[in-house]
Amino acid sequence: MRRAVKDTFILFACVGFYAKFWAMAEIVDFVNRGAAGITPAVVDKLLRHLPQWKLEFTQIYEPSFPHLVDQLEFLADAVEDTAEGAYKELPYTAFAQAVFGLIYAHKKVGIIPDSVSHLGRADDSSVVRAILIQNEKAFAIYAALQDREWSRITSKP
Repeated sequence: MRRAVKDTFILFACVGFYAKFWAMAEIVDFVNRGAAGITPAVVDKLLRHLPQWKLEFTQIYEPSFPHLVDQLEFLADAVEDTAEGAYKELPYTAFAQAVFGLIYAHKKVGIIPDSVSHLGRADDSSVVRAILIQNEKAFAIYAALQDREWSRITSKP
């Protein structure tokens, strides 16, 4: 009986790991598809709204996702600096993904509506984490040039 419990535990641990891995792969695909639709017109519209969005992002209070506000602020700064020509080294893919992430986080209804208590920002956090993980090297360089500590913008939950 004891062996069966141990085997069951190992099975559930493996299934849980693969479920998380699969879910992140799905989020990465979602981000890549969304970023593929970013056009200069979309960027222009975002830039007009970004100052207000940055204020709104500072009002996010979600203890389950403590890094989300800093991550959104970081992406917003990277997008602004790149679009305005102040920073010219961010790859287009990273730029488009960051634009998509900001637009997605601003929406009130996503995969999980923001109004759902304790879970509403889980999808926003996952999208932002996927962007930061996929472009870690490029964003780490940008962070260093901005005198920002990369570990404070962590891609960890």
